[in-house]
Amino acid sequence: MPLASVMTADPSGARSRPTFNPVGVILVCVAFLCTLGLVAVFSAKAAFFWKQVMGMGLGVAVGVIASRVNLEYARRHVLVITAAIVLLLLLVSIPGIGISVNGSRRWLGLGPVRFQISELAKIGLVFVLAHYLALNQSRMGELKRGFFMPLGIIGVAGGLIMLQPDFGTAALVGAVGVSLLFLAGARWSYIFTSICLGAGAFTLAVMMNPNRLTRFLAFLDVEGNKQGGTYQVYQSFLAFAAGGIDGVGLGQGRQQIYFLPEAHTDFIFAIVGEELGLVLTLFTVAAFALIFVCGLIHLRRAPNLFQYLLVAGSILLIDLQAVINIGVVTGRLPTKGMSMPFVSAGISNLVLMGILVGLIVNTRRAWTGPQELPGSRDFA
Repeated sequence: MPLASVMTADPSGARSRPTFNPVGVILVCVAFLCTLGLVAVFSAKAAFFWKQVMGMGLGVAVGVIASRVNLEYARRHVLVITAAIVLLLLLVSIPGIGISVNGSRRWLGLGPVRFQISELAKIGLVFVLAHYLALNQSRMGELKRGFFMPLGIIGVAGGLIMLQPDFGTAALVGAVGVSLLFLAGARWSYIFTSICLGAGAFTLAVMMNPNRLTRFLAFLDVEGNKQGGTYQVYQSFLAFAAGGIDGVGLGQGRQQIYFLPEAHTDFIFAIVGEELGLVLTLFTVAAFALIFVCGLIHLRRAPNLFQYLLVAGSILLIDLQAVINIGVVTGRLPTKGMSMPFVSAGISNLVLMGILVGLIVNTRRAWTGPQELPGSRDFA
């Protein structure tokens, strides 16, 4: 029997034909990506291998917890969750409490362990926004409750993350937040206005900072700035070129040893391309595409708008982050540090991914059949 199929029974007890299990396929894709991550991290920077194993162990642990939580019970404590996340985002900005690395203050630490709070803020935003939009489902056409209030929620989360500063994560949560507005049935005029406001704020923030403006302009000419702002991107190009179709072999890549900084984190996709070749890079992209498609199929079974948006947000957080990472590494997007889900080294992101997958598994156990979601747009 295929992994993606399960046997169901009708009320009379007779066996029926196998039904497609999209969450099973998602779990297979996640297992493949995690395995690829362990192999790539070991090859790129062996010293981080056991840390990666520990991160995956923590991710599995929190994922199991998330898969068992009563979502409707957790929803009753949404104000406590909101206050806790806002407090943590504020604490990160305080010198002596938040940990600063390369000019960015994004981490809180406990002994040798550091955690990037913006990762927690991602799922927090999705949870709070899903609750608000479901609570005001019949009022999504109103300007105040259907636009200003949810936009304020997105703006607070994105603004606190930008203060760290972390423009990539702020853009990600903004994109996911506006997508949830669309799915909840907000007016097109509100969606368009949200996109314009977000783009305007992002452009203004880039232009007001000379370093970010220089990096953006360098992105427009990768070849001409290969010794400066686009050094990493140019080296990733060379890694893909060296790998060809079959790759140069595990541990045989030169880029992560001599030329490509942060190869085990933000640019690990380039290491996959160099050492494992085009075939494995395409499998990696296909795995994220399958997670997205199977997520769409799974969403058709959602019993209410809150859980529908919670799972939709989880899928978007996984796939949009992957799209941004791949876009940066292949030179399609300006350089911005963002992990590849399940593959890049980093405990914080692995824990977040564990929670997201756990929530999807949670709903697989809870959703018993397809239902219509009045007032919401079909995600598929």
